[in-house]
Amino acid sequence: MAYSRLATVMILLLLLGGCTSRSAPQAEPTPPAEDPGPSEQALSPEPSPAVVGTSREDRFWVPPHFGSEMDEAHYYISRLADRRFVDVYGGEDHPRVWYIAAESLGQIGEPAIPLLFALIETDDSYELMLLLYALQLATQDPQLMAQTEGDYVRLTETLNEGANAENRAIAQEWWERHGWRWQ
Repeated sequence: MAYSRLATVMILLLLLGGCTSRSAPQAEPTPPAEDPGPSEQALSPEPSPAVVGTSREDRFWVPPHFGSEMDEAHYYISRLADRRFVDVYGGEDHPRVWYIAAESLGQIGEPAIPLLFALIETDDSYELMLLLYALQLATQDPQLMAQTEGDYVRLTETLNEGANAENRAIAQEWWERHGWRWQ
């Protein structure tokens, strides 16, 4: 009887060890289907991705149910500074970094804008870079652009921490013109 228990425990340990040491092959993410619009022209060469230590599930996990679009926006705002919250697409020849939180906030559009501006004074240069990128995307929300007569946050250089100061000033000028909509 003791031998059968020992054998069962050993088999269970071997199975568990095998499950944790291997990961399933991961499909390459597909780039966004939408035309990124004018912001694509301003993209700078992107740094090589640092996706080490985070599984695909960790990067793409979202709470199972958002109560509202604002809940979703708050979630992605909370992930902006997380350097691991990225993915890579484009293959080995042309790898491109996909900044999940910034891109998602850009897709949310107008509802995310006041949340982004609430963080504009952040001291974290990486978070600010992504916040500014998200603002450039979010302010291109078609309904908002109809109200602003096509005016959106036009960054000089996107995804470049060295351009943060100039880009922050551009975003703040846009907010001075249009921020009254959220006050």
